Amino acid sequence: MANVAIGIGAALLVLGIAGFVGTGAVSPTALIPAGFGLVLLLLGMLARDERRRRMAMHIAVVVGLLGVLGAARGLGPFFRMISGETVVRPTAVVAQVIMFGLCLVFEVLCVKSFIDARRNRAI
Repeated sequence: MANVAIGIGAALLVLGIAGFVGTGAVSPTALIPAGFGLVLLLLGMLARDERRRRMAMHIAVVVGLLGVLGAARGLGPFFRMISGETVVRPTAVVAQVIMFGLCLVFEVLCVKSFIDARRNRAI
Protein backbone atom coordinates (compact mmCIF):
# COMPACT_ATOMS: atom_id res chain seq x y z
CA MET A 1 0.00 0.00 0.00
CA ALA A 2 2.96 2.31 0.41
CA ASN A 3 3.45 2.31 -3.35
CA VAL A 4 -0.23 3.06 -3.90
CA ALA A 5 0.01 6.04 -1.55
CA ILE A 6 3.08 7.25 -3.44
CA GLY A 7 1.34 6.80 -6.80
CA ILE A 8 -1.88 8.54 -5.78
CA GLY A 9 0.16 11.25 -4.07
CA ALA A 10 2.18 11.83 -7.22
CA ALA A 11 -1.00 11.99 -9.33
CA LEU A 12 -2.53 14.56 -6.98
CA LEU A 13 0.69 16.54 -7.00
CA VAL A 14 0.66 16.66 -10.80
CA LEU A 15 -3.05 17.56 -10.79
CA GLY A 16 -2.49 20.48 -8.44
CA ILE A 17 0.53 21.85 -10.26
CA ALA A 18 -1.10 21.43 -13.68
CA GLY A 19 -4.26 23.13 -12.44
CA PHE A 20 -2.28 26.02 -11.02
CA VAL A 21 -0.16 26.52 -14.13
CA GLY A 22 -3.08 25.82 -16.46
CA THR A 23 -5.16 28.60 -14.93
CA GLY A 24 -2.42 31.17 -15.31
CA ALA A 25 -0.96 30.71 -11.82
CA VAL A 26 -3.40 33.21 -10.35
CA SER A 27 -5.34 31.04 -7.91
CA PRO A 28 -3.36 29.41 -5.10
CA THR A 29 -6.39 27.23 -4.28
CA ALA A 30 -5.59 25.26 -7.44
CA LEU A 31 -2.65 23.86 -5.47
CA ILE A 32 -4.88 22.14 -2.90
CA PRO A 33 -4.64 18.74 -4.64
CA ALA A 34 -0.85 19.17 -4.71
CA GLY A 35 -0.86 19.67 -0.94
CA PHE A 36 -2.82 16.47 -0.39
CA GLY A 37 -0.58 14.71 -2.89
CA LEU A 38 2.60 15.81 -1.17
CA VAL A 39 1.33 14.56 2.19
CA LEU A 40 0.28 11.19 0.72
CA LEU A 41 3.59 10.89 -1.12
CA LEU A 42 5.57 11.52 2.07
CA LEU A 43 3.39 9.14 4.09
CA GLY A 44 3.83 6.47 1.42
CA MET A 45 7.58 6.87 1.60
CA LEU A 46 7.41 6.66 5.38
CA ALA A 47 5.25 3.53 5.11
CA ARG A 48 8.06 1.71 3.31
CA ASP A 49 9.70 1.34 6.72
CA GLU A 50 8.14 -1.71 8.36
CA ARG A 51 8.20 -0.09 11.81
CA ARG A 52 6.32 2.99 10.62
CA ARG A 53 4.00 1.39 8.07
CA ARG A 54 0.94 1.00 10.25
CA MET A 55 0.96 4.54 11.60
CA ALA A 56 1.80 6.11 8.24
CA MET A 57 -0.95 4.27 6.39
CA HIS A 58 -3.56 5.05 9.03
CA ILE A 59 -2.69 8.74 8.76
CA ALA A 60 -2.76 8.43 4.96
CA VAL A 61 -6.29 7.01 5.12
CA VAL A 62 -7.43 10.03 7.13
CA VAL A 63 -5.78 12.38 4.61
CA GLY A 64 -7.48 10.50 1.77
CA LEU A 65 -10.83 10.71 3.51
CA LEU A 66 -10.42 14.45 3.97
CA GLY A 67 -9.62 14.64 0.26
CA VAL A 68 -12.79 12.75 -0.63
CA LEU A 69 -14.94 14.91 1.62
CA GLY A 70 -13.37 18.17 0.50
CA ALA A 71 -13.50 17.40 -3.20
CA ALA A 72 -17.06 16.03 -3.10
CA ARG A 73 -18.41 19.57 -3.25
CA GLY A 74 -17.39 19.62 -6.91
CA LEU A 75 -19.71 16.77 -7.86
CA GLY A 76 -22.89 18.88 -8.04
CA PRO A 77 -21.39 21.53 -10.32
CA PHE A 78 -19.76 18.80 -12.40
CA PHE A 79 -23.07 17.08 -13.13
CA ARG A 80 -24.63 20.44 -13.95
CA MET A 81 -21.70 21.20 -16.23
CA ILE A 82 -21.97 17.94 -18.18
CA SER A 83 -25.71 18.46 -18.55
CA GLY A 84 -25.00 21.70 -20.40
CA GLU A 85 -25.25 24.37 -17.72
CA THR A 86 -22.58 26.99 -17.34
CA VAL A 87 -20.67 26.79 -14.06
CA VAL A 88 -18.29 29.20 -12.43
CA ARG A 89 -14.64 28.02 -12.68
CA PRO A 90 -15.13 24.83 -14.74
CA THR A 91 -11.42 23.98 -14.46
CA ALA A 92 -11.72 23.94 -10.68
CA VAL A 93 -14.79 21.70 -10.91
CA VAL A 94 -12.95 19.20 -13.10
CA ALA A 95 -9.93 19.23 -10.78
CA GLN A 96 -12.20 18.60 -7.78
CA VAL A 97 -13.85 15.65 -9.49
CA ILE A 98 -10.49 14.14 -10.45
CA MET A 99 -9.25 14.63 -6.88
CA PHE A 100 -12.46 13.05 -5.56
CA GLY A 101 -11.96 10.02 -7.80
CA LEU A 102 -8.30 9.56 -6.94
CA CYS A 103 -8.92 9.88 -3.20
CA LEU A 104 -11.95 7.57 -3.35
CA VAL A 105 -9.94 4.88 -5.14
CA PHE A 106 -7.21 5.29 -2.53
CA GLU A 107 -9.73 4.92 0.30
CA VAL A 108 -11.25 1.76 -1.18
CA LEU A 109 -7.83 0.19 -1.70
CA CYS A 110 -6.76 1.10 1.84
CA VAL A 111 -9.88 -0.37 3.42
CA LYS A 112 -9.40 -3.56 1.41
CA SER A 113 -5.77 -3.72 2.49
CA PHE A 114 -6.70 -3.20 6.14
CA ILE A 115 -9.31 -5.96 5.96
CA ASP A 116 -6.82 -8.31 4.30
CA ALA A 117 -4.18 -7.52 6.92
CA ARG A 118 -6.63 -8.23 9.72
CA ARG A 119 -7.64 -11.55 8.15
CA ASN A 120 -4.02 -12.58 7.67
CA ARG A 121 -3.22 -11.73 11.28
CA ALA A 122 -6.16 -13.84 12.51
CA ILE A 123 -4.90 -16.94 10.71
